[in-house]
Amino acid sequence: MTEPNKLTHHGVPEHQPAAGGIAARARAAATPQYLTGLNPEQREAVETLDGPVLVLAGAGTGKTRVLTSRIAHILSQGRARPGEILSVTFTNKAAREMKLRLGHMLGQAVEGMPWLGTFHSIGGRILRSHAELVQLKSNFTVLDVDDQIRLLKQLLAADNIDDKRWPARMLAGLIDGWKNRGLMPSQVPPGEAAVFGNGRGGKLYTLYQERLKILNAADFGDLLLENIRLFREHPDVLRQYQHRFKFILVDEYQDTNVAQYLWLRLLSQAPAKPGAPLASVIPGYVSSPVIPAQAEGLNPESPEEDSSRDSGSGPSDHPGMTTQTTGAPPPPSQAPPKNICCVGDDDQSIYGWRGAEVDNILRFEHDFPGAKVIRLERNYRSTGHILAAASHLIAHNEGRLGKTLRTEDVDGEKVTVTGSWDSEEEARAIGEEIEELQRGGHKLNDIAILVRASFQMREFEDRFVTLGLSYRVIGGPRFYERAEIRDALAYLRVINSPADDLAFERIVNVPKRGLGDATVQMLHDHGRKRRIPLFEAARAVVETDELKPKARGSLRDLLACFERWRVQREVVSHTELAEIVLDESGYTEMWQKDRSADAAGRLENLKELVRSMEEFENLQGFLEHISLVMDRDGGAEDDAVSLMTLHSAKGLEFDNVFLPGWEEGLFPSQRTLDEQGRAGLEEERRLAHVGLTRARRRAKLYFATNRRIHGTWSTTIPSRFLDELPAHNVEITESKGGSGWGGSSGYGPSRFDNVESFGSSYATPGWQRAQANRARGQSGRNGQAGGGFNESQSPFSGSRSDTSGSRGAASSRNKRAPMTIEGELIAKSTGTVSEFTLDDRVFHQKFGYGHVVKIDGNKLTIAFEKAGEKKVVDSFVERA
Repeated sequence: MTEPNKLTHHGVPEHQPAAGGIAARARAAATPQYLTGLNPEQREAVETLDGPVLVLAGAGTGKTRVLTSRIAHILSQGRARPGEILSVTFTNKAAREMKLRLGHMLGQAVEGMPWLGTFHSIGGRILRSHAELVQLKSNFTVLDVDDQIRLLKQLLAADNIDDKRWPARMLAGLIDGWKNRGLMPSQVPPGEAAVFGNGRGGKLYTLYQERLKILNAADFGDLLLENIRLFREHPDVLRQYQHRFKFILVDEYQDTNVAQYLWLRLLSQAPAKPGAPLASVIPGYVSSPVIPAQAEGLNPESPEEDSSRDSGSGPSDHPGMTTQTTGAPPPPSQAPPKNICCVGDDDQSIYGWRGAEVDNILRFEHDFPGAKVIRLERNYRSTGHILAAASHLIAHNEGRLGKTLRTEDVDGEKVTVTGSWDSEEEARAIGEEIEELQRGGHKLNDIAILVRASFQMREFEDRFVTLGLSYRVIGGPRFYERAEIRDALAYLRVINSPADDLAFERIVNVPKRGLGDATVQMLHDHGRKRRIPLFEAARAVVETDELKPKARGSLRDLLACFERWRVQREVVSHTELAEIVLDESGYTEMWQKDRSADAAGRLENLKELVRSMEEFENLQGFLEHISLVMDRDGGAEDDAVSLMTLHSAKGLEFDNVFLPGWEEGLFPSQRTLDEQGRAGLEEERRLAHVGLTRARRRAKLYFATNRRIHGTWSTTIPSRFLDELPAHNVEITESKGGSGWGGSSGYGPSRFDNVESFGSSYATPGWQRAQANRARGQSGRNGQAGGGFNESQSPFSGSRSDTSGSRGAASSRNKRAPMTIEGELIAKSTGTVSEFTLDDRVFHQKFGYGHVVKIDGNKLTIAFEKAGEKKVVDSFVERA
């Protein structure tokens, strides 16, 4: 066999063994190692090298092995050199895994595969090689999101657009969406451009792209968009890469967006003759660059697209593709498409909200006439009952190519469906089932809870702390680590303890109050010199002229708010107090005005935070509970339950999977149904399918009769997806969570009899285990096993300023709070006598020279030579 590195100039051996000859039969008899263990469908997908191939790989059917074995087969058969194979994935992790597997199969051959990577990494490499053709230099910078938003803010300010009404983050989202659809500024439909800045969205997009060129920069979307423009405007460059890539392999094809689709279509067509129009490369292409319908046969506003999606029809049309573009075979003068193999699963397309087009995989056979479709339906992950339930559920989708997962494994346990009174009982029931599994010898690492929305996690986090169960949140921060939750807790911590410098520093300028780093530094300097907390330092500084009038007024108003909230703390419940604080501080309004995609979720999390306080007697007890929840820093290697959203679970698998919240409005999401109609419902159903197929041995579904959503308790009905499960594969079980207690939820006892006391969760065995685990963990880390809240080790210690927040923390614990007499705050004296005397000549960094005319404790009234009479704190002046 000719080795890949010994091929001729044309990349193929000079001699091919004759069909049926001795050499051919001997080669067939020597089965390569990478082919052993493949089932017939997998082997067919590996060995079918000629022409377009679509591999429909269901969950757990071994698609990654098929992809890597196919590359190994191409190389071992001498069909291409490593540098002549383009293999694209969606994540760097997937690319690394593929390279690792290939390395094990072929040794050093993987080192010569420069074109194995993500869409954007390969697009960036091509762009750097031809940067001058798109008005860039080869050393261009790729902007991150923060830099992108800063640049957009500059453009908004230059165009006199109010960035509060029209946030830069919103414009960044629009531009990213346009780029994901392959739209240059001139191709954005006027109706879409008009949604931002009173019709100036398109103009701002143009200015943004022009500014990027001046800065020699590109954003993430440009790595593909500029590739497409490069190939459109310079067919000779396109031909170069079409000649280079003899084989193209694509992973997770169902998750490609329009820009990725166009990029692949350009590269996957046979090279056109020099001087030939681009229409011979992409059928339906015409030169007019008005909208993508003319540029690449795409029309984002086509009514056919909407009707196709809403009706759930199959692959008859790509969004906006004309019938001529899709159904007609290529003209006789055009060579057949090259060897492209796309692997994907239309039943696992769950990222439509970020631009993925499931239609790309549905219309593969129309894009590539004569394509061979190979279905991988033998599942190696789940038991029979789980697969039967998942397959029956997804069969209700109309927009799919169709396949039925099967297994040679045992039927196993049936999928269970359990109803609970409310979300608290749901969390208790799942917690008890997990403990039961743990007692049965199951590892926590083999257990996962998959939720539809991130706010659902809070109930489980709290419950696991009470039970002493280790857990980890995958794909995002834990509930109490989210920025909006930490901000809200910081307000409550300052109310509870005015000496909490770390909390005060975090929120002194959140929302924006004109109190920047310089102000915080001044407060730190004064607090350090006088050995007092920041709050007391702020109270002293606002009585002087150290700050500018606007900043002084803002700080004085903030201090007054905190004093008012401390008075209200004595007369209103702690939950009502939290709502008052979030409202009066302007924090809720800040997120209401934010038009970013995650603003609604942050508001939802704030409401969930307030609700979580109901089960505690007072604010102090709640904050102590939070310190216990947050003080869990086990490493990834620890045995722990995995908690994540369904979207984060893609590609993972666990022996035991709990799926809570299967209720109408939550799952399927009402927002998705309202915005996308039937297409949204089908994507939600695909998400349910993904959730079920994460389970290897047990899948347990839960729904609650009552759940608090958007801050309001409501009676819910079970999800329609439950009725779409096959009855003979499902078992109805009773909740093990006991009853909901008659606390402040307002619902009273539930219909169950097994009442569990929640008088003090800190007296439970689970809490004692948690304390013991915590003590052992701290002892192992730093030799300390103290209890209670350690301010210096607090998870809240993250500050919004670079300035250290620990100054004066030790002395602040013994400071006495200000006195309140008949509802009026009496400022507390520092108890020190100034070292200055009347008529002393002094110097101030800001006001210059002057002399002391009045002394009040540590406050000096000074007549400055140039600034006039000012009142300052003596720590800010020195003798002249």
